[in-house]
Amino acid sequence: MRGFAQSEYELRLARAQKLMAAHDLSAMLLTTEAEIRYFTGFLTRFWESPSRAWYLVVPATGKPVAVIPSIGAALMAQTWVDDIRTWRAPDPADDGISLLADTLNEIAGTGRIGIPSGPETYLRVPQSDWGWIKSGTFGQFVPDSGITARLRAVKSDAEIAKIETACTIAGRAFDRVPQIAAQGRALSAVFRDFQRLLLEEGADWVPYLAGGADRDGYGDVISPAADRPLAQGDVLMLDTGAVFDGYFCDYDRNFAIGPASAIARDAHARLIDAVNAAADIARPGTTAAELFHAMNKVVTGGAGGSDAGRLGHGLGMQLTEGMSLIAADPTVLAAGMVLTLEPGIDTVDGRIMVHEENIVITPDGCRFLSPRAGPDMVVIE
Repeated sequence: MRGFAQSEYELRLARAQKLMAAHDLSAMLLTTEAEIRYFTGFLTRFWESPSRAWYLVVPATGKPVAVIPSIGAALMAQTWVDDIRTWRAPDPADDGISLLADTLNEIAGTGRIGIPSGPETYLRVPQSDWGWIKSGTFGQFVPDSGITARLRAVKSDAEIAKIETACTIAGRAFDRVPQIAAQGRALSAVFRDFQRLLLEEGADWVPYLAGGADRDGYGDVISPAADRPLAQGDVLMLDTGAVFDGYFCDYDRNFAIGPASAIARDAHARLIDAVNAAADIARPGTTAAELFHAMNKVVTGGAGGSDAGRLGHGLGMQLTEGMSLIAADPTVLAAGMVLTLEPGIDTVDGRIMVHEENIVITPDGCRFLSPRAGPDMVVIE
């Protein structure tokens, strides 16, 4: 099923409003793609354009109110939101400022208006406009006490199904990598073809693709693909954040170009062991920090991780969201949380290898959403 039943949004709203009451919030103001889509189902790639601001007001009672550019009215009307207030944007003189202020004053009065303010949150509003919004609003803007982030962290069964579908699509594309990768083929060409495979297998789009290739590992995992041809002895890594119906997968696979060296084989096996060590303890009540330590013990002997900074993260409507698997993250896992396990290991000469899987926390443990990799790399002759 594309999208969600209206009952999904009604439940999200009811949970949000219960938490809002507990924190004495008269409204919440949301401005980012994921936050607005979470409460409305408004799915569009038009967010790639930074020219327009978009607002959603979540009241203490009743349905959300959209305050958006008129270009988005027709699509928003296809969601369950029926109070849609628009202006012609962009408008340098008043880019929705007075319309938003009037809406907040109507809904919240002089009450407290929560805005997302925890890790990985931001206001998608021009700084000058934000000053005018505050000056024209009767209420007080305060942190939202992590309400939206807390709700998004625990996925419904319907959300988990979409993430698993994205993982399955990527798995089929990974199975076809030997069709597009070979000695002498440029890494940049492999990247382009892998995106094509993902789309052919059912991805809606591929916002994120990373990877690398070199002998016994790769220098990093965020650089654009070079035109360097693949050579025997290389380890090719592809890491995809493909999207299905607004939800991401995020995992990678390593491939040996020709027979893998003992160094590469051992590193890959240890990465799988690290993932397994974390999966063995991943259950409600375990902390993000404990998952970090389980993997770090395998890949570094407890030395403190790698320069990547973390060994996994939350996953869902965004490629990364919520928790980070680091020693300092006390997040307690709960059933329905979806996350990545992403250990890395140094190999030789400043090179690394990484491995990533996607899991969901269940009432009594965890379940792999990505097709689980074995200890041996696929060899491409």
